[in-house]
Amino acid sequence: MRHTYTLSGMTCDGCSAKVGFLLKKVPGVTDVAIDLENGTADVTMDSHIPTPELQEALKEYPKYQLTGHEHGHKAAVDLFGNPPEEEKSWAETYKPILLLFGYISIVSLIAGFSGEGFSIMLFMRVFMAGFFLAFSFFKMLNLKAFTESYAMYDVVAMKFPAWGYIYAFIELALGLAFALNFEPVFTNAFTVVVMSASLIGVLQSVLNKKKIQCACLGAVFNLPMSTVTIIEDGLMIAMSIGMLLMYL
Repeated sequence: MRHTYTLSGMTCDGCSAKVGFLLKKVPGVTDVAIDLENGTADVTMDSHIPTPELQEALKEYPKYQLTGHEHGHKAAVDLFGNPPEEEKSWAETYKPILLLFGYISIVSLIAGFSGEGFSIMLFMRVFMAGFFLAFSFFKMLNLKAFTESYAMYDVVAMKFPAWGYIYAFIELALGLAFALNFEPVFTNAFTVVVMSASLIGVLQSVLNKKKIQCACLGAVFNLPMSTVTIIEDGLMIAMSIGMLLMYL
């Protein structure tokens, strides 16, 4: 028998090959045909296999979500037994990153007003420290998944996959450097270089209208690549350049 399932999270031939390989390891599955363009998988099996068993095979890669039909009825659960999410609004989609920026901005404003008057330098330094520490934290939760997602669009990671692992620790180091005000000229100059390299891949993906998961918050949240990511990287570059000009 054969069942057709809907698969989300696949963005390239490598993704479809990986999903097919994982599903074929499920006992009873004899063949898997992936349609990357339509995001579906035709699974041929000796006898009926419940959808949760197929979802279990993908549990180590949460970005791949499988839903489908069982005996002609649409499956109403995802990997964790929850109903599939309806299409979200822009605010709902980017809620995690908006909240994160909001919290970091509030703390930075408080720090900026902590002395006599308002210090724009202190505001930006605290903001940069909070940004890099928070974003590196989410990447560290699942470094492997982050690295795989990052390699789908970053120009350096595409050629050197291990760069994803290195990048997560670079963000951590930058967060600590800004928090400690360590060698501010070097720290800001290095930030401009690193973030500019990252921005190139983001721009290419957005301009080419590729449907790719943004890896800015690791693999914890399913955030699509969009102009929001461009603004995020551009803001970090602008702040670093601004601080460099103040120091020089």
